[in-house]
Amino acid sequence: MTVQTIMQTLGSNAKQAFKQLAIASTATKNKALQSIATLIRENESDILKANKKDVALAEQSEMTTALIDRLRLTAERIAAMADGIDAIADLSDPVGKVLAEWERPNGLHIKRVSVPLGVIGVIYESRPNVTADAAALCLKAGNAVILRGGSDSFHSASAIMQCITQGLTAAALPEHAVQMLPSSDRALVGAMLKMDDYIDVIVPRGGKSLIQRITQESRIPLFKHLEGICHTYIHAPADLEMARSILINAKMRRPGICGATETLLIDAFLEQTFLPTLINDLIESNCEVRGAQNIQQINNQVKPVSEDDWDTEYLEAIISVKTVASIDEAINHINQHGSQHTDAIITSDAQAAQRFLNEVDSAIVMHNTSTQFADGGEFGMGAEIGISTGKLHARGPVGVEQLTTFKYQVEGCGQTRPL
Repeated sequence: MTVQTIMQTLGSNAKQAFKQLAIASTATKNKALQSIATLIRENESDILKANKKDVALAEQSEMTTALIDRLRLTAERIAAMADGIDAIADLSDPVGKVLAEWERPNGLHIKRVSVPLGVIGVIYESRPNVTADAAALCLKAGNAVILRGGSDSFHSASAIMQCITQGLTAAALPEHAVQMLPSSDRALVGAMLKMDDYIDVIVPRGGKSLIQRITQESRIPLFKHLEGICHTYIHAPADLEMARSILINAKMRRPGICGATETLLIDAFLEQTFLPTLINDLIESNCEVRGAQNIQQINNQVKPVSEDDWDTEYLEAIISVKTVASIDEAINHINQHGSQHTDAIITSDAQAAQRFLNEVDSAIVMHNTSTQFADGGEFGMGAEIGISTGKLHARGPVGVEQLTTFKYQVEGCGQTRPL
């Protein structure tokens, strides 16, 4: 089959499946989700076996440790994946909600009601759990989905996909409600981006180059999930032990995720007293620290920082450090160099915290907590399909509610509009 034929078949199947999904009952959708979660648990060994193939290939290609961590599955991560699907099943159905309702003077009754988006295309890299998260979220919101995972996670995603297909069948839902591209051929992605007759929204989860390609090649609307150039700013009146704990977690818990802090900003007032402790903590945690000359003078293991570093998502154990003269400089730096993903302030000054929360132009702004909480599961959404850094329709974690749109239902009793 040609690339065009493969993609048209996937698109046509998705459109047909969506017609059934859009009107499926909450109980039916939940049955499918619960079946998928159960099958993932029951097939843990098969999924781990497939994942070992992906990890072995990644190690052979000398992928970074942090990226291999994103790719690697464990029994605990598979259990968390299944638990996330169960959590999505437990959420209220986002479809059919009356969002607003009013009556006009002429007697017309108008309701704004939530409905599914349609067919969603999800293009993602590395993390195989996105296969389950995206499928479950789209299914709960009544959308069909076409998945294209990264070539590095193809075996893992395929094993998870088998569980999804079986779970759909168990609930008597069309198996084409969730489909995955049959190979990692990049030509399939190119064809997918031109399927505006079939796909209503594209959700990309990957680096800047992926977003640029989609923007250039596709006419399909997309939820932008740009880089996670996240900042933690330590303001002088902060609980220093709290700041120390938060920073290490924000950078080193999982350096390869999009919510990991990539730049530390710290008030110059703390440069000689507290910053040396932070730098030492980071280096002892096997994190490479980059800074300007004043930072290098604090510890001879600090490497020089370049202008490009402020605009870099490392996705590994590297952090750039900068001292700032004031909260104004910190906010300006973040708004200039950040990716509008997630940024945090550590301070005991409530007024300063509110300024930061109001003035930093990011999808997620935080006070006194780790940027690694930038996650739909941690927000109580069960899971997320991505963090949208755009401003239209959805922003921040994209969960089931963000995967719906709305229509107006107008009821009358014979009214006609005057000439």
